[in-house]
Amino acid sequence: QVQLAESGGGSVQAGGSLRLTCVASGYTDSPYCMGWFRQAPEKVREWAARIFTGNTPYYDPSVKGRFVISEENDKNTVYLQMNSLKPEDTAMYYCVIGKYCYSSSDMFTHWGQGTQVTVSS
Repeated sequence: QVQLAESGGGSVQAGGSLRLTCVASGYTDSPYCMGWFRQAPEKVREWAARIFTGNTPYYDPSVKGRFVISEENDKNTVYLQMNSLKPEDTAMYYCVIGKYCYSSSDMFTHWGQGTQVTVSS
């Protein structure tokens, strides 16, 4: 059974930083794609950042230059360092893992429970 354990969300003021961590257990495919979707109230779910094992990460243009995603493959762990946070980054952040970096969230079957990030102005 695949499980994703997320941690690191919270509330910060604009300009602050947070680091999200996601640890996957029970996942056996390799290589794999791992990353973070986010969903703000009344908005569609969107990729924040993702990385396919050993490849160049992808960032949504709205976070590029501020967020950094990194991985530890031997630990099935991915991190999202979020700097210079803005109020518009406020959302629930969900970790996913899958065989490919699908563009659609519907293609992922393994999800974390979500961690809330709130940025106040």
